[in-house]
Amino acid sequence: MDSTVNHEYFMREALKEAQKALRKDEVPIGAVVVCNGHIISRAHNLTETLGDPTAHAEMQAITAATNFLGGKYLNQCSLYVSIEPCPMCAGAIYWAQLGELVFGATDPKRGFSKLGGNILHPKTKVIPNILANECSSLVSEFFKKKR
Repeated sequence: MDSTVNHEYFMREALKEAQKALRKDEVPIGAVVVCNGHIISRAHNLTETLGDPTAHAEMQAITAATNFLGGKYLNQCSLYVSIEPCPMCAGAIYWAQLGELVFGATDPKRGFSKLGGNILHPKTKVIPNILANECSSLVSEFFKKKR
């Protein structure tokens, strides 16, 4: 299977998680962790539900994936997330030594790349802009309704 098709397939799975967040009136961001071609964890934002500012989709997905694998490193895994991770999540991605980060839309206000330089682990491969329009429009629509 073509890697673009793979990336789109797994990003659509992350978008399904974002839809779950939307139904809970959470910022609609979703994530999945993939290892050896299989989804080993799924998550979405739960900051409002849990009253926890660290309960971002990426943090939830990383925790579930490390629990599944029984170790703290995800160097053989890919994290698919609908929006570019924030600096907090990028720090967690660094410590997990994630093999690959694939994200949908960039986040010009709060994304990790806004800081300049790379705060991810040096071995983490980054693939941006997979289904970017679908990912960004979900979040944009959410905030338009909030205003």
